[in-house]
Amino acid sequence: MQFVTLFVLSLFRPIRCESGDCVPQKFSDLLPCIRHLKLIVSVADRAHRETGLWVLQQVLARGEGRLRALCVSCLGNPPLFYAGQDLLQGLVDVLTNGSSIMALDLRGVPFTLSDSFVKSVAALCPVLRSLFINNSSLVCGVVSETIRDVLKRCPALNTIGLFQASVSHDVLRDLMEPQRAELKLLELRCERSLKYVTALCDQIWADVRRRHPGLRVDLELDHTLPELQVPGVLQPSIPVRELRLHTWTFLLDEIRVVAQSYAGTLEVLELQTTASPELNTALVALATQCTKLREVHCYCVVSQNVIEAFCSLCPDLHRYTLKTRKELHPWTCTTLR
Repeated sequence: MQFVTLFVLSLFRPIRCESGDCVPQKFSDLLPCIRHLKLIVSVADRAHRETGLWVLQQVLARGEGRLRALCVSCLGNPPLFYAGQDLLQGLVDVLTNGSSIMALDLRGVPFTLSDSFVKSVAALCPVLRSLFINNSSLVCGVVSETIRDVLKRCPALNTIGLFQASVSHDVLRDLMEPQRAELKLLELRCERSLKYVTALCDQIWADVRRRHPGLRVDLELDHTLPELQVPGVLQPSIPVRELRLHTWTFLLDEIRVVAQSYAGTLEVLELQTTASPELNTALVALATQCTKLREVHCYCVVSQNVIEAFCSLCPDLHRYTLKTRKELHPWTCTTLR
């Protein structure tokens, strides 16, 4: 009971749909008042999914356009061969009343999103300013022409999360159209689907940067991304703010590129790689150049001088995961302030 009370008061607490009666009846009348909703749905049982969709329907249908931001996240182990069809179709069905939604975050939905689903969402939510569809699916199911359609239907979009395989040169040119809103954030997930699309050249990124001088780009390189594709992703003109290299490969050349290309913009760096003396040297060199870093997380052991370099040379650093010896998973993060 207290959990729901906190949610209603703050209008930003999550509702967890893990049982058939996750919202007490006495509080259900308050659902239409919600403006920001994080909906956490257990996918293990159909009844839980139906409860989650019922909550969302109450928020939207009875809310008279109050809902502004929606985040959907899934937990639990789905049934064998379950691909989320009922949940995704149910989401489209309830969004019929969702024209007021300005922010939609589907990063916590683990199922492959289709072209038809994304187009339906864009058509039902034309006032979107923020859209994240770069979820944890193993493959990208959305082609670049679908993203171009989304940009046409949602002209106010300025914060976008995508698989990089969905981004073509034409998509970036559409984002540079003079009538479009100023682009603030582009979050890109890079995985094995990039093998099948044309790599984005550095010149188009330079053009995007001139058109949107305030743009920041967050890059995540997944372990499924072939090593040969990594240099094509790390183009020097990208204004990278956060970079997560989850490739589990040797990253010495990549670290040197990062230090040279993103020194003026990089604020968060995360590495999953192999320890070596050469890595220590490369990280110390990076610390001397990327002085705007606020966070650095390296999930392999490093030397003490690496820790000292980041702490002394990066005045804005407030969180880091840098270890001189292995720990049990998960490694703890050190907070400076």
